Amino acid sequence: MKALTFTFLLALSLAVSQTTALSQTTSQPAPTTEKAPTLQPGDNLVIENVPRPPLPLVDEVNRYTEFRTAAFSSWHPREKQILISTRFADTKQVHLVKSPAGARTQLTFFRENAVAPIFQPVTGEYFIFGKDKGGDEFYQLYRYDFSDQSITLLTDGKSRNTGPVFSHGGGHVAYGSTRRNGSDVDIYVVAPKNPKSDRMLAQLQGGGWEVLDFSPDDKHILVQEEISVNESYLWIIDSSTGEKRLLTPKGGNEKIYYGRGRFGKDGNIYAPTDKDNEFRRLAFIDITSGKHTYLTDQIKWDVEQIDITDDGKRIAFTTNEDGLSLLHVMDTATGKELPLPRLPAGSVSGPSWHKDNNELGFQLDSARYPTDVYSLSMDSGTIKRWTQSETGSLDTSHFVEPELVKWKSWDGRMISAFLFRPPAKFTGKRPLVINIHGGPEGQSRPGYMGRINYYLNELGVAIVFPNVRGSVGYGKSFALMDNGFGREGSYKDIGALFDWIKERPDLDAGRVMVTGGSYGGFMTLAVATNYDDKIRCSLDVVGPSNLVTFLKNTQAYRRDLRRAEYGDERDPKMNEFLERIAPANHTDKITKPMFVVQGKNDPRVPASESEQMVANVRKHGTPVWFLMANDEGHGFAKKKNIDYQFYSTILFMRQYLLEEK
Repeated sequence: MKALTFTFLLALSLAVSQTTALSQTTSQPAPTTEKAPTLQPGDNLVIENVPRPPLPLVDEVNRYTEFRTAAFSSWHPREKQILISTRFADTKQVHLVKSPAGARTQLTFFRENAVAPIFQPVTGEYFIFGKDKGGDEFYQLYRYDFSDQSITLLTDGKSRNTGPVFSHGGGHVAYGSTRRNGSDVDIYVVAPKNPKSDRMLAQLQGGGWEVLDFSPDDKHILVQEEISVNESYLWIIDSSTGEKRLLTPKGGNEKIYYGRGRFGKDGNIYAPTDKDNEFRRLAFIDITSGKHTYLTDQIKWDVEQIDITDDGKRIAFTTNEDGLSLLHVMDTATGKELPLPRLPAGSVSGPSWHKDNNELGFQLDSARYPTDVYSLSMDSGTIKRWTQSETGSLDTSHFVEPELVKWKSWDGRMISAFLFRPPAKFTGKRPLVINIHGGPEGQSRPGYMGRINYYLNELGVAIVFPNVRGSVGYGKSFALMDNGFGREGSYKDIGALFDWIKERPDLDAGRVMVTGGSYGGFMTLAVATNYDDKIRCSLDVVGPSNLVTFLKNTQAYRRDLRRAEYGDERDPKMNEFLERIAPANHTDKITKPMFVVQGKNDPRVPASESEQMVANVRKHGTPVWFLMANDEGHGFAKKKNIDYQFYSTILFMRQYLLEEK
């Protein structure tokens, strides 16, 4: 059965915000000077210095909040039916779709998101899924039975449990859990029909372990050990004894990354890897000798997601080509790519084969259309659309497409970005938002912008999404450039971007806002500290403010993975460097208004990172807005909270960015 992982599209920046019953624990009264009636928040939000949104504004922007997306999750093993994830109320839930363009029947109804549902792979009589509490990411696994619509807890109810994968026989699920000590991820196995059968299969060390696949005979399990975004290894674990064997050797000067591999029909492995190359090629790995045969030398970009038919004859994979995700299908016997019909314009993700070895499911999105689910029949070349997500009565066919732009940075290296410009009705130099992605090992890629389209279409604000050094997708050397003591090089990439903006006749260098979520929030704070004279204001969403305190307080299972990127704060020289570049230690340099957004239950970037930044900036008299949701984690996931963040962001931009001086 195909390995499924928990992936999340988080509302980490102004780019993504998604009701109108709202929420507020006011530690400080919010100004209410507006003459128009305002939206009354509920008791789940902490709001400081943020004006309440006027109801006319809520009504005006409502169309931009009522869009949906649909994510492909799993094929029924016998029928042409699928499980998808979509939102009809406040959170994303599991839905069943029985035919292309069929009704989306909601199966789960929780206050929290229900994620990554997977059909039992033989009969399809039940599926398993995950759910956390308030964004804490301590996921529990559950079984949903179609016979009586009952839901049964499979895990301990306390630890973090992720990456469930079914055996081909359908009787067992393997997954990773922090149950033993909260920091190491061990491999557990459970028979979903008998929750009491749950047991530890293999005790491991480190927080980066993930189950990928069962061998065709179910005797072995393929597992990934991730050290960092640039270094990972593949192991084979005996599914009965838990004995493990390293498949991809460690050691040497080169850091090698192996992506989420799969077993082929013959028991050998297919996996993306950057071994002996700048980019991740699709490799066929002999399970006995470890010999690698590379299948995509002709593609000079990263191979990302892969899936193999049950009969092993076809492999589908996506490539990341300058930020655009393209679909490929290869004949495994010949190693040649198969011709594909022309797909709708956009980026493809999540390829997944039906058990008939012919139908390939996937999801697709573009700047003009939200993510929806499609399938492709290889034999007939027919493309079927399974979902058509609503766009809030907006005609999105006229939404702007991004422009790929580049500029020369401080060391002569070319840095790229996607620039969204407002419609032609907005003339003259346009105010600009710089939106920096998280990760740091992430990448800004063109897709449906959701609420951000309001800033483009109604406010006339241009938005640029830079991929500074440290971003993935441009080779492993580029991704390593910001590690450890190289951190400040990425700040300078934004410094060079400011110079580029000044040369653009269509952009107003005097009206610039910087924003970002997670590590993009850290970059936002760093830019606000180092380039205060270049910006009007900043918006930080769940960003670390000091990498030393962040590393000490992030969840234990993540700590070593983050040290590989940022540096080990326990080393005196590194500690001194990280303290020197910490935005929280240089708030005297920040004179421009700042907006900070945080989830109280964030396991990645603790709320204390935002709280210390807000307190330090206020000491110097700089205006700071603060919005925290007590029922959220690493970014807002509930629609009512995302909407409130959206309304507040509009008010912030109108007050501090758009005003002519």
